Amino acid sequence: MRRSSTDESTYRRSPSPESKEPGFARGGPFRRCSSLYGRAGAGDTGDAGGGFFGLHTNPGPKAAQARYTTPKGNKYVVFYLDLSFIFLLELKRCSMARGCLQGVKYLMFAFNLLFWLGGCGVLGVGIWLAATQGNFATLSSSFPSLSAANLLIVTGTFVMAIGFVGCIGALKENKCLLLTFFVLLLLVFLLEATIAVLFFAYSDKIDSYAQQDLKKGLHLYGTQGNVGLTNAWSIIQTDFRCCGVSNYTDWFEVYNATRVPDSCCLEFSDSCGLHAPGTWWKSPCYETVKAWLQENLLAVGIFGLCTALVQILGLTFAMTMYCQVVKADTYCA
Repeated sequence: MRRSSTDESTYRRSPSPESKEPGFARGGPFRRCSSLYGRAGAGDTGDAGGGFFGLHTNPGPKAAQARYTTPKGNKYVVFYLDLSFIFLLELKRCSMARGCLQGVKYLMFAFNLLFWLGGCGVLGVGIWLAATQGNFATLSSSFPSLSAANLLIVTGTFVMAIGFVGCIGALKENKCLLLTFFVLLLLVFLLEATIAVLFFAYSDKIDSYAQQDLKKGLHLYGTQGNVGLTNAWSIIQTDFRCCGVSNYTDWFEVYNATRVPDSCCLEFSDSCGLHAPGTWWKSPCYETVKAWLQENLLAVGIFGLCTALVQILGLTFAMTMYCQVVKADTYCA
């Protein structure tokens, strides 16, 4: 049975979801009515975007402005919180750096204070030997100024100077003084290491040269202006019970006679060196002293190792504090 044209027109005009008419695209007349009623009833419901019979309506301009303003404000708040957090982390980092710097500072000051006091002690002993014993322990004729007193004076002065620079650099946190202290101590350490290596590498040549030089020094024994050399040989021959450099006959060339100093006698007495050779010490002083050093090589090695460790510790303190000062100046200026 065929439908009438009236029915087809009515059925054809019924709205569909795919309709492109403006009214239905925006929700149709019902939506427009609900919007009107929603605006009219906004004062009663207390909601500017309220609807009519539960239908949603378009928000007004104020509601849209509030909706888009809130996220922007949240972004500003998050940015400020992140900035505050970063600032607190940097502040904590600076405080930790300052704490480490203070700890290293006091450690380095105490180390250099002990270093300086040790230099004062060595310098005092050197001055006392020079004042009371003359050029004490001067055995070399080639290097007459190379005495124990002069060595102690030079060493003590240098140690005092280095310790003073380190103390002032630690107290003032001065990068220039800290770097100067590091360079000076490093040069001393390298010089000592070089001397030790050369000594062990050329020990045979050093032995022969030392014996020849000591034999030349025997001719200065008892002469005017060589009190230090005379006292040194007397002490060595008496304490180590030896005579001459390689043999007691070394003194025969000095006196041009069969004679030795009185310090070579088994029993000391005036002019005992003129007696028969049976009353003299027969051991050579050079070999005796060398054997004594080899017997006490462990003590000598421990002393050298302790000296090297102290210097390495000073170098570590100086470089650590220098880096901490640079770090503090860079991040916490």
